[in-house]
Amino acid sequence: MTLYEIINIGVRDVIEIALVTYLLYQLYRLMRGTIAVQIAFGLGALFLIQVVVELADMTMLSTIFNYFNQVSVLAVIIIFQPEIRRLLLLLGKNPIIRRFVSTTDRSEIIDETVTAIEHMADHRIGALIAFQRSTGLRSYIETGKRLQAEVSQDLIVTLFHGQNPLHDGAVIINDRRVEAARCILPVSTSMKLSPQLGLRHRAAVGLTEQTDAFVVVVSEETGNISVSRDGALISNITPDELQRYLTKALTNQPSATASSLAPASA
Repeated sequence: MTLYEIINIGVRDVIEIALVTYLLYQLYRLMRGTIAVQIAFGLGALFLIQVVVELADMTMLSTIFNYFNQVSVLAVIIIFQPEIRRLLLLLGKNPIIRRFVSTTDRSEIIDETVTAIEHMADHRIGALIAFQRSTGLRSYIETGKRLQAEVSQDLIVTLFHGQNPLHDGAVIINDRRVEAARCILPVSTSMKLSPQLGLRHRAAVGLTEQTDAFVVVVSEETGNISVSRDGALISNITPDELQRYLTKALTNQPSATASSLAPASA
């Protein structure tokens, strides 16, 4: 590129550079703290080795790397599938796009859920509840027992009671209905999470790493209430805070004090 070409960079070029920079930054944010970072460093090392091999004119190794380059794009897509998926979800949650997605009044199910959660926290009944938002959770719903029942405090408490055969796993709620119980969620492998966290909390984070679902967890050991969104875990919150988080997450309408709650990883 000549000096003349550099000086004559147009508005389109600036926009393109800004978009690429933004996408790379968001991809880095999604990868940070995961095993994908180590894989990226490994791929970078392979690229440097390939450069050295070509400069040294090593015929056999150059041929091997050429075969590798033919499938490298597909390999990168497969290896980084979770991060690419989360990046697309992040773009899909842009306020401009979300403005075209209609929402229904969910205040009733929020009240029923918060009341049930408060009861289970007081009695130290472990619970894991996932709320579907714009991303469909059908693949996770199919791992459990389909219910298609109306959301109510009594139903939620009953499902997580220790004597109920459906108490293990997660309950998935979509709109105004309990879709299924005893669902299996993906477990997060993030190195940013505390090693003391149990499977319920890791499953909550795992689901929000791969989808835009909002997940509520009640610890069976301590009775603490936690929520997970966007791959982050917010621990030890009060029922009032849970009410505000749910209102913001399910209605896209921030409450008066919701903005004052800052996410904190456990």
